[in-house]
Amino acid sequence: MTIKSFRGLIADGVQDTIVLHTNDGSTGYRIVKFQLMSNDYGTATADGQNSLVKIFKVSQSTIDETLNFSDNTLLAAASFERTTSLATYSEQVIFDREIFNQDIYVVHKDFTSGEPVNYYIELEQIKLDLSENTVATLKDIRNITGQ
Repeated sequence: MTIKSFRGLIADGVQDTIVLHTNDGSTGYRIVKFQLMSNDYGTATADGQNSLVKIFKVSQSTIDETLNFSDNTLLAAASFERTTSLATYSEQVIFDREIFNQDIYVVHKDFTSGEPVNYYIELEQIKLDLSENTVATLKDIRNITGQ
């Protein structure tokens, strides 16, 4: 099993693209780990920090604090809270049965202080046979076209 990891500091209201697509689509991925951490543990903001980070299969035109598990383009979601006393709380949900073979998009919304947050993602790399490749690619095409 091959694991690829990605990390970054993402600002409030921003979308990061993780480039995964290949010419033949024969490499698939599955999220196995998704974590968030503060970028500044020594400073308390007046409002604290309440971050929501989501991973999607398609680019997002709107970055907001809503979370809809019925959205079939949502791959994972994580929240991070830091109180004014610097206590932290984090949780994440990963839809781990989902295999994809295209780019993924990480979005962040902090609905109290506008602070950035660090993310760490581990993806399991999976070799797809022709039928799995076709299914993953068709799902991605359907998600992009919105049908």
